[in-house]
Amino acid sequence: MRPFSALFLLAGWAAWPPPPVASAPQGPPEVLKVVFTEEQRPLDPSSDTLFYHQRHAAAEDFRGSPGFGARSDAVSFTSFGFDGSTRRFRDTLEVHLVLQVFWVRSASWTRIQPPSRHILVHEQLHFDITRLVAERFRKKVLSMPLTIDDHDSRIQYEYLESFREMNRLQEAFDDEAHHGANGLAEARWQQRIHSALREEGVIPAQLP
Repeated sequence: MRPFSALFLLAGWAAWPPPPVASAPQGPPEVLKVVFTEEQRPLDPSSDTLFYHQRHAAAEDFRGSPGFGARSDAVSFTSFGFDGSTRRFRDTLEVHLVLQVFWVRSASWTRIQPPSRHILVHEQLHFDITRLVAERFRKKVLSMPLTIDDHDSRIQYEYLESFREMNRLQEAFDDEAHHGANGLAEARWQQRIHSALREEGVIPAQLP
């Protein structure tokens, strides 16, 4: 198995460019097959990373501290990326990708401990938005007419476009909900995002 380049950008709207994606191996393969699944590793309480499929965000997932001048009651750092590998099989190049939607515990914080149910719902909705954009990215990659010569660059381009879409949605959510102060707007966003997730075949995480 040859490593396939992983791409990760952290939300919080301070991102850095991803590393170059490795070029496809040269040789006989003429057919490209892409398999794109979701990360399924089990929950690890000691890890700095909470993956979306593991559970709803909880008090213990806010391990960071507010930065100087921070005004919010809470901040969650969420993002998505992918990892995987490529393999030659006769005349086929198989690209196996794993979608990873995650919450960075050390970069997420709350002024109120334990966080209120409202804070957990609000920050989880940021996580839900990240998951929705990530799933749309995954399906877009699977539906694109990729070739061996162009799949690296096209997947990277769509990833960056999806990352920008995620940032736009996150900012729009906070603007319309006034960072959680407008309960009616927040409820509308929750209904909209959860409905969109279900349409994509994703079950939104629920508070116990």
